[in-house]
Amino acid sequence: MTEKKLHPSVLQFKEFVKDNPKIIQEVRKGKSTWQELYEDWYLLGEDDSRWETIGTVNDSESDSSSESKVDWMSSIVGMVKKMDPNQVQGHINNLSQALGAIQSVITQFQGNNPAVGSVKPPEGPKNPFMFRKD
Repeated sequence: MTEKKLHPSVLQFKEFVKDNPKIIQEVRKGKSTWQELYEDWYLLGEDDSRWETIGTVNDSESDSSSESKVDWMSSIVGMVKKMDPNQVQGHINNLSQALGAIQSVITQFQGNNPAVGSVKPPEGPKNPFMFRKD
């Protein structure tokens, strides 16, 4: 197969990425795409402050993620404290009634078909002396 020759600016960008491995991590984490980074590199150049902040933003995000976990737990605990047990019980009752109504509609559409799991005993003659007719 024939090899396609890349544009010189693309080759320069590849070299720039090799020198800055934090850019690769940013793409792998899904924070930006190669196209966006290439456009920024092409327009801003290699000496722009954007390339210096890529590594520092990742460090600060790891600190903020641990803080957000604590905030998340405290907000859940706060919501549980604010709940009214009577309202929760009322919502559960309404949900139970709705599920019962759905089940009854389903059984109406199923008709007289027996349920898959139920076993019906075999039916014998209604009159046990039927066979003795004279």
